[in-house]
Amino acid sequence: MMPVADVPDGASLAVGGFGLSGVPDVLIQALYERGVGGLKVVSNNCGAMESGLAVLLAAGRIARVTGSYIGGNKEFARQYLAGELELELIPQGTLAERLRAGGAGIPAFYTPAGVGTQVAEGGLPWRYDGSGGVALASPPKEVREFDGVEYVLERGIRTDFALVRAARGDRHGNLVFRRSARNFNPLAAMAGRITIAEVEELVEPGAIDPDEVHVPGVFVQRVVPLTPEQAADKRIEFRTVSG
Repeated sequence: MMPVADVPDGASLAVGGFGLSGVPDVLIQALYERGVGGLKVVSNNCGAMESGLAVLLAAGRIARVTGSYIGGNKEFARQYLAGELELELIPQGTLAERLRAGGAGIPAFYTPAGVGTQVAEGGLPWRYDGSGGVALASPPKEVREFDGVEYVLERGIRTDFALVRAARGDRHGNLVFRRSARNFNPLAAMAGRITIAEVEELVEPGAIDPDEVHVPGVFVQRVVPLTPEQAADKRIEFRTVSG
């Protein structure tokens, strides 16, 4: 069975990746080929260089994005300002902790990030009306004081599915990530009720030292081994050379 065969229209997805590192491109492409739409995506960014989530975005398959970074994606900006999709823009550290909290069974937490701004007070434009006006704005959040410091209440995030990419994994779902790919993939994997992992190298159970496991298999329901060609297909966003 195709690993994403049961992802329905309107599903919520936590998607790993940081920039172009650790993006589950193969699973995203499989969703695109299925024609699934109306997706509610939680991810640090929404694809770049016409890859990753940008594939679904360009096809009009994404209805809502919860993320931290939208720079460098002109089509994302166009759809957002035209009122074609909804955006909840939140601080990057808050996004990371909301995913982790959701996966750990923590419904909400307090953070100082965003206090005194529209993040806490409300009014951030979630959706425009296409004419420059705001059709839907963010609501105010609870703010409490602890030891003389104000904190805003943020909700943990749980999604229907999570798509992640790991450097190594076994058939029980134990995963290892490399460098920048570790930034959001483990958190996304924890947040999904059904987590699907594409792995560059599939090994037998026991081949990964328990001390090296970044995400234990209890969080992962499906493992998809990549072909050598798929594993080697990695893009570089900004190539710099020094003389």
